[in-house]
Amino acid sequence: MRTPTRPPLDGLKKRLEESRAERARTPRDGFLRETYVLPRRDARAKAKEWFDRWPKQAYWTTIESWFERPGDVIEFTIRRLPSSD
Repeated sequence: MRTPTRPPLDGLKKRLEESRAERARTPRDGFLRETYVLPRRDARAKAKEWFDRWPKQAYWTTIESWFERPGDVIEFTIRRLPSSD
């Protein structure tokens, strides 16, 4: 009786490497972050939307960084906790 051959593990190895690389890129502080590049008016509206939806007192929502780009465009990163617990 012959022992079965092992299946190729290339796909599994690739997914494992991608997962580890993604984990290394993201900070482990528990915050969710999103970066936007919007015209100034839209950037204000997006930030207001975040603060209305996830209040600062409960989710620690904050503008983490922002830059003014040419053409009155704002690039900003906003962060919050995943839950208010």
